[in-house]
Amino acid sequence: MRATTIHAPRDIRVEEFPDPQIQRPTDAIVKVVAGCVCGSDLWPYRGENPIQEGSTIGHECVGVVEEVGADVEAFRPGDFVVVPFCHCDNTCAHCQAGAQSACVNLGMTNSGQAEYARVVQADGSLVATDGTPDPALIPSLLALTDVMPTGWHAAVSAGVTEGGSVVVVGDGAVGLCGVLAASVMGAETIIAMSRHQSRQELATAFGATHVVAERGREGAAAVKEITGGVGADAVLECVGTDDSMGTAFAVARPGSMVGFVGVPHGVELPVGRMFQKNVGLRGGMAPVRRYLPELLDLVVSGRIDPGRVFDLTLPLEEAPEAYRAMDERRAIKVLLQP
Repeated sequence: MRATTIHAPRDIRVEEFPDPQIQRPTDAIVKVVAGCVCGSDLWPYRGENPIQEGSTIGHECVGVVEEVGADVEAFRPGDFVVVPFCHCDNTCAHCQAGAQSACVNLGMTNSGQAEYARVVQADGSLVATDGTPDPALIPSLLALTDVMPTGWHAAVSAGVTEGGSVVVVGDGAVGLCGVLAASVMGAETIIAMSRHQSRQELATAFGATHVVAERGREGAAAVKEITGGVGADAVLECVGTDDSMGTAFAVARPGSMVGFVGVPHGVELPVGRMFQKNVGLRGGMAPVRRYLPELLDLVVSGRIDPGRVFDLTLPLEEAPEAYRAMDERRAIKVLLQP
């Protein structure tokens, strides 16, 4: 198959790679209809994460079931499926507690930017659409594999409530989906922290009532002014850096919660401030399968359109350009078509 591979920082290639095979009876092979580049893919791309030279990359995809293992009961070849980036059996104690991203049989999509992907827990992970979806829905269905459930997880973890105030730190695809999640949950004041006009416009379309372009102390002061000097009832941290986490705690009101979903890099928690303000921290890797049925209903019913985060579509062969576009912030999120 043709697949995107990474060889060194900023060295992305599309080349021939062995097709994934059924290795366990719970596996399924999915023919990818659409994949994409994630903001977290930029960490290894920029040399911030270890790289296994020549390995495939990409953890988000939707497609058609090509083959299933002997123990797979719920899916058959020809089914169109949404593939959560983290695979789970959906039956273990952790899954039953709503922590599917900590499943005892956890697996990950590792060739979402390719022609085929292997799912290691098909019955527990995959969610099928009702027949072949309208092509116009594909971007939003693809967003359900990671960024929309991740933004939703941030909102759930932060305790977003109807009528409350929310600050979203980060204007990437996850942050924008966090804005959308807060809007669906009924927040009255939604403050998107963003310095980029196209992202500010999409945040507003997704339900942001205010946009704060300033950062650091100036940004925190702007949030305090909007919230009458109180701070936000809930904060969504969607970046993963020490600066973004510091901002999240600076804008949180006493007694509130920060929901964090940005993959942490160099983060040092302000424990003293957390203690003094009674501000908590909750979140982590999103349990996609937990939220997927509800989010799929919202997409199919037309209540949400998270696929709008894709502002550039390229053929798979142009994956290197997709990475460059996102790295240079010329694109929010790039959809790849095999």
